[in-house]
Amino acid sequence: MVVLLGLAAAVLYGSSDFLGGMATRKAHVLAVLMLADTAGVIVALVAATISPGPVRLAGLAWGISAGLIGGLGLIVFYVGLAAGPMSVVAPVSGLVSTILPVAFALGEGERPGAGVYVGALLCLVAIVLVSSVGETRSTGGSSSVGDAIPTPRPSPPGPVRAIAYGVVSGAAFGVFFLLIRNAGQSGTLWPVAAGRVGELAVVLIAAAVLRRGLVPRGVDGGLLLAAAGAGAIDVVANICYVVATRTGMFGLAVVLSSLYPGVTVLLSHLVLGERLRPVQRTGLGLAAIGIVLVAA
Repeated sequence: MVVLLGLAAAVLYGSSDFLGGMATRKAHVLAVLMLADTAGVIVALVAATISPGPVRLAGLAWGISAGLIGGLGLIVFYVGLAAGPMSVVAPVSGLVSTILPVAFALGEGERPGAGVYVGALLCLVAIVLVSSVGETRSTGGSSSVGDAIPTPRPSPPGPVRAIAYGVVSGAAFGVFFLLIRNAGQSGTLWPVAAGRVGELAVVLIAAAVLRRGLVPRGVDGGLLLAAAGAGAIDVVANICYVVATRTGMFGLAVVLSSLYPGVTVLLSHLVLGERLRPVQRTGLGLAAIGIVLVAA
């Protein structure tokens, strides 16, 4: 069950990222996150309301903490993508976000079989390869990645700064995985809803600090649908991930859930016709082999 739930979380996380990326082509990232998190809060609250079980304050605290850390990590990640090089920031972030909770799981005493170790290692390599992207240049307009977070850019940053962005955002995402897992031990979906509230709070604070409006200009149905869909799907992904951590090994759930970049890349290829680079094709192949090994 942990394999199915972990893969479901990866598919949903990847789909959410794809929709969010589509929305940011039409509006500032903070405006998109505002729409996505608002929709996510609504879906999470509805799901929590109809789910059985009591509300525990400890679970809510874990959930809000996860949302705050995850929201900060997302902002740092976008700042890193804006500063570049993306081909360094994205893979480093993906790797760190996976290694941190996996190391925690091993420290707790999880000891999977040899096949699972090999499969998990292949999945880790796949995450880095699939996340690797070519260098891109901003072409102007509020939809470009370079405009995601307005930051001064007098000169291209060196690899050390790009690695730092990747490490910091990846560490935040890894801590999110840990905190939302602890929140899920409360036995209800209220911690997931609390996490969405925490993320929304981060967006509001960031907008206030940057003095950035959160109402997109020229809002159309496609933007609203993409942003709201990204938020709603992300909530379902969080639920699948939390349940996965409670039905099997935590480390395995993290590794499988972290394969989401492959889903985003595939959707970009199938829907937008974006070309898959050889390194990404290799990563997708390794991911498939790794999944077979861990599921065997």
